[in-house]
Amino acid sequence: MDWLMGKSKTKPNGKKPPAEEKKQYLEAEFTKVRVVDFDLKELVLLPREIDLNEWLASNTTTFFNLINLQYSTISEFCTGDTCQAMTACNTIYYWYDERGKKTKCTAPQYVDFVMSLVQKLVTDDDIFPTKYGKEFPNAFESLVKKICRYLFHVLAHLFWAHFKETVALDLQGHLNTLYAHFIVFVREFNLVDPKETCIMDDLSEILCAPAPPAPAAPSSPTSAPSPSSHNHVTER
Repeated sequence: MDWLMGKSKTKPNGKKPPAEEKKQYLEAEFTKVRVVDFDLKELVLLPREIDLNEWLASNTTTFFNLINLQYSTISEFCTGDTCQAMTACNTIYYWYDERGKKTKCTAPQYVDFVMSLVQKLVTDDDIFPTKYGKEFPNAFESLVKKICRYLFHVLAHLFWAHFKETVALDLQGHLNTLYAHFIVFVREFNLVDPKETCIMDDLSEILCAPAPPAPAAPSSPTSAPSPSSHNHVTER
């Protein structure tokens, strides 16, 4: 199963580290745009009546479909010329084939490798069983971790290389929400090593923070102040 693992190397590009560049996706006018305003933590928690593997399988398949769809919105801008390597911040991702051969490929090639592999896995009934009573394989969780690691690479590249196009299409709210949902999910079940996601920690901490409470309606001069308006506690 080593060929499923895809690896990455973090290194400078020989120029000033790209991390020093201004990150448009961190600007407040963009980070505040979401398509939902509820607590994502509640959304990812394992329901008591659901098997863990079933929950991981369902969510992983959903994230694969949503990230694939999000990438498709800007795929015409992600070409071998514009994205000659699969990059995010100061990280270059390399693909390792089934023989362990390291390949530096363009971003669209890398994404195609990722999506083709994940599609093959999530539609394999021996790995993602759909028939009642069929057991998940022993290596299921490790495969889910590899899939999530790959999907994180694609999300990171979308922010790093294609946020401008995403804003032009007015889809930044969808990308922000998808990213926050994904990060909350993988953190909840420890599916991606924090060393892998740390390159996007600045964005994660903004997007995964609880949404600020809506401003209270102004009270009339004769009404007493609500005790809760003075004792609001934001839970994290």
